[in-house]
Amino acid sequence: MENTGKWALITGGTSGIGKELAKLFAKDGYNLLIVARDQGELDSTAAELGSSGTQVKTIAKDLSKMEEAKALCDEVNLPIDVLVNDAGQGVYGLFTDNELERELGIIHLNICSTVILTKHFLKEMVSRGEGKILNLGSVAGKLPGPWQAVYHATKAFVLSFTTAVREEVKDSGVTLTALMPGATDTDFFNKAGMQESKVVQDKDALSNAADVAKDGYEALMAGKDRVIAGFKNKLEVNAANLMPDSAVAHQMYEQQKPVEQGQQHN
Repeated sequence: MENTGKWALITGGTSGIGKELAKLFAKDGYNLLIVARDQGELDSTAAELGSSGTQVKTIAKDLSKMEEAKALCDEVNLPIDVLVNDAGQGVYGLFTDNELERELGIIHLNICSTVILTKHFLKEMVSRGEGKILNLGSVAGKLPGPWQAVYHATKAFVLSFTTAVREEVKDSGVTLTALMPGATDTDFFNKAGMQESKVVQDKDALSNAADVAKDGYEALMAGKDRVIAGFKNKLEVNAANLMPDSAVAHQMYEQQKPVEQGQQHN
C-alpha cells in the first residue's frame, strides 16, 4: 500500500487492541505516532510496524498523569488525521477494598486524558475541515459493573461524551466513533488483577483483539457513531437494555465475582 502521508496517533498502541489498530492503519498507508508508557515496548513496536515502510514515531507518556497528557498535545507537531484514544485500565475488586489512588489514576487515564487529547486534536481537525477520532469505549459502558465499578463508569462516560461531541461537530467534516468491545484476550485483565474473575476463566469466551480492532477500524472509516464488537456482546447489551439497571448489576456481580467465592449475593 502506497503511503498516504496521513498520520494516526494511537495511545496504548504497543499491545492489545491498540497495536492491532496500528497494524491496520499501517496496512492502509498511514504513518503512525504511537504513545505508551514504556519506551522499550514503543521501540519494539516501532521496529515491527516500520518494517513495511510506514513512518513510525513514538512518544513515551503516562497518560494517567494530567501534566503528561497535556505535554503530549504540546509536543506533537504533526497534523494528526486520526486520533485513537485506546489507552485504558481497570482494577478488579470491591469498591470498598480498592485503593483510592489507583481508582483515581484509572479515572484520569480513561476519562481525563481522553477529554484532553480529544479537545486538542478535535479543534485542529475542525479548523481543517476533516479528521476522525476513535474512542475506546466498552460494552461495560452500558452495564453497571460490580467488581469493576469505577472502570465500567469510566466507559459510560466515554460513550456519552463521544456521542455528544459527535453531534456538536456533525457539520464540520470530522467524525467521532466509539468502539465497544466486550471481554477481549489482551493483557487488560492481568493489569487489572482480574485473573480470578469468572469472566476471565473461560478463555474461549474472550474476543480476539485483531477481530475487535477490525470492527472498530471499519466503523471509524465509515464514519459510524459506534460499533459493538462481537455478536454475543450485541446480544448482551440488547438484553440489558430491557432490564432494570439493578438486575443488570446483579447479573454482572455474578459474572465477575472470583471463582472461589461460593456464596450467593442477593
